Amino acid sequence: MQKGIIVIKIGGSTLGSHDTTLEDLVELQKQGKSLVVVHGGAKVTTEWLARLGIPTSFVNGLRVTDVETLKVVAAALGGLVNKELVVAIQALGGKAVGLSGCDGNLLWATVKSPELGYVGEIVSVDPAPLKLLLNAGYMPVVAPVSYGSVEGKVTLLNVNGDTAAGEIAAALAAEKLIFLTDVDGIYDNSGKAIPRLNLAQARDMLASGVASGGMVPKIEASLRALTTTKVVRIMDGRGSHALLREVAGKAKQSQLRGTTIVPE
Repeated sequence: MQKGIIVIKIGGSTLGSHDTTLEDLVELQKQGKSLVVVHGGAKVTTEWLARLGIPTSFVNGLRVTDVETLKVVAAALGGLVNKELVVAIQALGGKAVGLSGCDGNLLWATVKSPELGYVGEIVSVDPAPLKLLLNAGYMPVVAPVSYGSVEGKVTLLNVNGDTAAGEIAAALAAEKLIFLTDVDGIYDNSGKAIPRLNLAQARDMLASGVASGGMVPKIEASLRALTTTKVVRIMDGRGSHALLREVAGKAKQSQLRGTTIVPE
């Protein structure tokens, strides 16, 4: 099995015109790092739904996904966003292969809740296709679309990108899981970023309701990942070469903008 795998979750908020994330990914790959990228794309999906006149709504931060919405999710995430990332990485000199959770039995899910429609809750991960790509020198770029059985029929399912990243990191026993986002980490009640949490403290953040919005799936994914993964970082990915400095460990303590979650 490939050693020292780093799983990196990237979202649209960290891929602006001045962002260096993709450059950093290519540089890290050239350094011999084994990287698995999981991406989001909610903004692109929402834009396409609006263009097509399909209404969209959310329950607890998850997109309600009917049959027509599911088609757009699969096309936007598994098609447009995924392939644009692969092309951009390769244009910078990297080696990447795009796939979704449907490919190679990567992510199998069940329906999370009837009110959400075709939204999946991941129940099993087969990391074999990721290992094959890593061993061949490629960077897998994973779209968070899974598949599962609904009323006896196998179908596509929409899954949360943070959740997918956590499950993949756990299945690979990754060395590190990094969430690149547009905030400095997890905030406490006073609005100040918390530099470090252990599992018990992270669970308390969820139970107390201090963590809210988009941080909830990230913390839940962190808890899942840390069953095998050594460390999780939730950090601001918009700074120049933030990812490169994070992986290299060259950032000074005062420059480490984010929250580190460890098992104990």
